[in-house]
Amino acid sequence: MELRYSADQVRYRRMTSDELRESYVVANLFTPDTVPLTYSDIDRGVVGSAVPVKQKLGLPVHKELACDYFTQRREIGVLNIGGKGRITVSGVAYDLDFEDSLYIGRGNEEVVFESSDPANPAKFYFVSYPAHAAYPTKLVTKAMAKRLELGSVATANKRVIHQAIRPGIVETCQVVMGFTALDVGNVWNTMPPHTHRRRSEYYMYYGLADDARVFHMMGEPDNIRPLILSSGEVALSPSWSLHCGAGTTAYTFCWSMGGENQEFDDMDHIPMGDLA
Repeated sequence: MELRYSADQVRYRRMTSDELRESYVVANLFTPDTVPLTYSDIDRGVVGSAVPVKQKLGLPVHKELACDYFTQRREIGVLNIGGKGRITVSGVAYDLDFEDSLYIGRGNEEVVFESSDPANPAKFYFVSYPAHAAYPTKLVTKAMAKRLELGSVATANKRVIHQAIRPGIVETCQVVMGFTALDVGNVWNTMPPHTHRRRSEYYMYYGLADDARVFHMMGEPDNIRPLILSSGEVALSPSWSLHCGAGTTAYTFCWSMGGENQEFDDMDHIPMGDLA
C-alpha cells in the first residue's frame, strides 16, 4: 500500500510539479492480476483497482488499516470501466457491465473480483472510506444512475453526469460516487470551479487515448496549479482546493466524495473574475 500525504494551503504554493504529483496523484492503477492500493490522509480514503485476468482477486489487508479484513470498518464504491466482470461479496455474486457500479457495505469479509472474459478483462476502480455503520451491498447499473445533462457546446463543456452511488439510490455512510462523460469536441469539466470544504473529492480520468492528457486544476483562486494526467490516473482533491479540468480531447472521469455530508448542492462556486 502506498501512502499519500497532502500539503496545506501554504506549502502547496512552493511545491514543484513533481512534488505536487507525489502528494496528489495516484498513477499505479489497472495493473493486471494485482490490487494496488493508495492510502490518502485526505479523509482517510483508499483508492485501488482490480484487473483480474489469470486469476480471481481478493482485497489485501495492510497494517495501515489495522483490520482483520478490508471492510471490517470500511465501505467501498466500485466502478467497472472495462469488460464484463463479477464481484462476489459474502457469497452473493454481482455482475457488472461497463460503467456499472457496486456499493459494498461495512463488515463483508469476502470480496472477490473476476472477469467474464480474460481477453477483455473487467477493470474495477474503487474508493473506500471509513464507515460508522453497515449498510446493504447494492448493484447500481448505468441505467439505474441519476442522469443529468449539463453544459453546452458554446462553452466546450457539454456533458452527461451519472450519479450512481448517491442518496436516494444507495444508503451509505460517506461515499458518494459516479462518473461524468464529455461529448466529443468538449473539453472542460466543472467550470467555473468550486470548493466544498465539508468533503473532499477524488477524480479518476479515463477514456483517453495514449497521447491525450487532462490538465486538472487544483489550489486556491489566486494560485491555481495544474496536474497533468493520463488515462487511469487519479487526482486527490482536498476539501480546501478548487477542482476543474480541461483535456486535449473529450474524456470521462469517475468522481467520488467523502466527508461531512452527501449533498450535491453543498458547494461554494468561485466567480470567474476571482481566478488568477
